[in-house]
Amino acid sequence: MIALPPLDRRVTWSIRLVDAGSGETLAEHEPHTQCETASIGKIFLLLEVARRLEAGTLADDDRIEIPDEHRVEDSGLLYRMHDQRITVHDAALLVGAVSDNLATNALIHLCGLEEVRAVAPALGYRDTALHDYIRNERSPDLPWTPSFGTAAELSDVMRRLGAGEAFSPAVSARVLDWLAADTDTSMTADAFLLDPLAHVEAEYQGMVLRHKTGSVSFARVDVGLLRGPRAAVAYAVAANWKDSAADLRAPVLDGMRAVGELIRAHVTGRAREEEDA
Repeated sequence: MIALPPLDRRVTWSIRLVDAGSGETLAEHEPHTQCETASIGKIFLLLEVARRLEAGTLADDDRIEIPDEHRVEDSGLLYRMHDQRITVHDAALLVGAVSDNLATNALIHLCGLEEVRAVAPALGYRDTALHDYIRNERSPDLPWTPSFGTAAELSDVMRRLGAGEAFSPAVSARVLDWLAADTDTSMTADAFLLDPLAHVEAEYQGMVLRHKTGSVSFARVDVGLLRGPRAAVAYAVAANWKDSAADLRAPVLDGMRAVGELIRAHVTGRAREEEDA
């Protein structure tokens, strides 16, 4: 078992850490509390894209279309590219690597919003989903959030991906391959001390990370699968402070890194500064 560190009480937290092999819960805090999860729901989009690629109804080299009504900026690289005529595979890779909003919207348009919304329920989840396109502005007539979820269900998603149980081993492997490129190690994963730009293969202390993060002005969320020489942990750490008058990102990030350090120690069995043999 893992004892969680003290958490800022002004924040709504939802946390669960599970052994990736047995599914045993190692630590948790309000794991069934539903949070707004920013970009985390894009995992379900990637699952739908991977499922269609494996079924042959999409091809890796198909080109995406970007409808004008779904053009967005902010997170990602595609909106800054001169040539945006990229393939389905590369669009999914951009979502996994830099949480690309424009590539996300193009892939949702390709698959259909209702079909993407149905992915989480198809996996048995009731309180977690990708709910909407990414929008420049979210007016009252639109869905309340693009993505929501609980740590209980999100940690289970990562466990099932690692076990090859998210629809099929081939679908799971595709999604994990896209997530391997994630460059955002600013949250829980900051404690793993990995190279943010190059951790596809085993890196510091023999750790291999597959994860997805989500970030908005009132939320930080990190869900992942960390394998080490001693153990493997599927984790979900979500923090919301939407109703707070203060910006609580500093204590939230401190808390997430503290949780990450416990995960790192558990999967490696080594001190933080201990170098590879």
